[in-house]
Amino acid sequence: MTIIVTGGAGFIGSNFIFYSLAAHPEDRIVCLDKLTYAGNLSTLQPVMDDRRFRFVRLDICDREGVYALFEEERPDAVINFAAESHVDRSIEDPSVFLQTNVVGASVLMDACRTFGGVRYHQVSTDEVYGDLPLDRPELLFTESTPLHTSSPYSASKAGADLLTLAYFRTYGLPVTVSRCSNNYGPWHFPEKLIPLMIVNCLHDRPLPVYGQGLNVRDWLYVEDHCRAVDMILRRGRVGEVYNVGGNNEMRNIDIVRLICRELGKPESLITYVTDRKGHDLRYAIDAAKIRRELGWQPETRFEDGIKRTISWYLEHRTWWEEIISGEYRDYYDRMYGDR
Repeated sequence: MTIIVTGGAGFIGSNFIFYSLAAHPEDRIVCLDKLTYAGNLSTLQPVMDDRRFRFVRLDICDREGVYALFEEERPDAVINFAAESHVDRSIEDPSVFLQTNVVGASVLMDACRTFGGVRYHQVSTDEVYGDLPLDRPELLFTESTPLHTSSPYSASKAGADLLTLAYFRTYGLPVTVSRCSNNYGPWHFPEKLIPLMIVNCLHDRPLPVYGQGLNVRDWLYVEDHCRAVDMILRRGRVGEVYNVGGNNEMRNIDIVRLICRELGKPESLITYVTDRKGHDLRYAIDAAKIRRELGWQPETRFEDGIKRTISWYLEHRTWWEEIISGEYRDYYDRMYGDR
């Protein structure tokens, strides 16, 4: 197959490209990425010279450019990882999220329709379900849980999900949607919790934790997520939604303390900052459907995955040091400097 992977210079998209080229040597990957602040072309250096790989710098909202690429490549499938994804940034400027996450998805699906019903997969998030109470551990998000978004980011992702399913019902476009829990692993932009805490620990900087750090997330190693997306693309039922979870719920504060222990840093670095607006309490995924239908389940224990992730950041300092020296630094100071 020829597969267009959007957002492939970002965290999950790049990991998917590495996974797919290794798992399916007969396939060809075309990476489409706008290279916004979170897209880093150096991430893709390991595959830039691979004859099965092509990189195209392009905004998914650029309809003319997207159609021209489809005309040239005639893809068999599109996997849409491209998204503005940081909740704090969505609170600062919702319009960017609506443009990329909703309008961009519609442009891609229109191209899929125009060029012969190309298979389309929308990568989404468990945040579209809202949150769960901390005192009801038996409650989990299922694919039939009503959407109940809390931020402009999650609302934009929910909008894209609904649009994707509408394209299936209205036009018969062969689509699927996956909703994953929090990913972690290599090549993760250092604004999200785990890479941010690793990087700050290594610099002996304060570790900013929202509120008291009691919010609970389900953590999924990124390679396990990539394997799930690959299975859904090839064997998933069109028109369906699949939850992808790590079966590993942890409080944010416990994650931060674990990273401190692994790096031999004192917990006195932890600094509690004003909580995020509309901060969801708990996410927890029921992944029974994808396990039952496709045989997928997470293979990486968190205890192993977090050590692997920390080791990766220790071994790839140049990659993240170049990132935090630029525009990201200004954003970081705006978000946490006076909190």
